[in-house]
Amino acid sequence: MNKSQICPRFEEAMSILSKRWTGLIIYQLLSGQQRFCTIESSIGISGRLLSERLKELESHGIVKREIFPETPVRIEYSLTEKGLSLEPLMKEIEKWSQTWINTDHIVKDE
Repeated sequence: MNKSQICPRFEEAMSILSKRWTGLIIYQLLSGQQRFCTIESSIGISGRLLSERLKELESHGIVKREIFPETPVRIEYSLTEKGLSLEPLMKEIEKWSQTWINTDHIVKDE
């Protein structure tokens, strides 16, 4: 299939979702509102890259950033309705991975 036959919306969706760590961030936020440090430690991403990805997801309307005026200021992230609509896709990828991904060759960064 050549590029001119691919739907531009599908191409844009794949561009957004295929960025490194994006799927894991969305998957992590499926469990509910979380603070930056929780997301960072749960998936093992650098703070700089997590901040970049969260800003991108927020600009696409997938993630919502909520600021709580406390001392110190508390910021939490959650999925918007648009982001939550990705749950069936994430669950299908999870199911597919359980069936088809062999863990023998996966090397974890230490």
